[in-house]
Amino acid sequence: MKYMLLIYHEEHALGEDEREACYVESTQLAHQLKANGQFLAASPLQPAAMATSVRVRDGKRFVTDGPFAETREQLGGYFLVDAKDLDEAIGIAEKIPMARKGTVEVRPVIEIAGLPI
Repeated sequence: MKYMLLIYHEEHALGEDEREACYVESTQLAHQLKANGQFLAASPLQPAAMATSVRVRDGKRFVTDGPFAETREQLGGYFLVDAKDLDEAIGIAEKIPMARKGTVEVRPVIEIAGLPI
C-alpha cells in the first residue's frame, strides 16, 4: 500500500547548516528505501510564502497568496512510500529527520484506476 508521509514543521526551525544536514540525511533515507523497494518519491517544498491557494466556489476561481490555513507548522515536504501496512509506514516516518523537530503525518493513499503512471 502507498503512504504519503507529510512533513510539517516551523519554517524557521532550522538554520542553513541544519537544513543542509537534514537534506543529506533525507537523501540517505531515500536511498535506503529505494534499495528496499519502498521509495516512490520525496521532496522538500519551498516556504509557505511561495505558495498559492486556489478555491472554486459557485464556478468562480479564487486565488490567494500563501497557504490556506494559518498554523505554526507548515507543510515542508513529503515522502511517498510503499509499505506493507501502517506499522511499517510509521517505522519509515520516524526515520525522517524532521520528525525530531516537527510532525510527520502518515496517510494512506487511495489508488484510483485509470490514472496515468
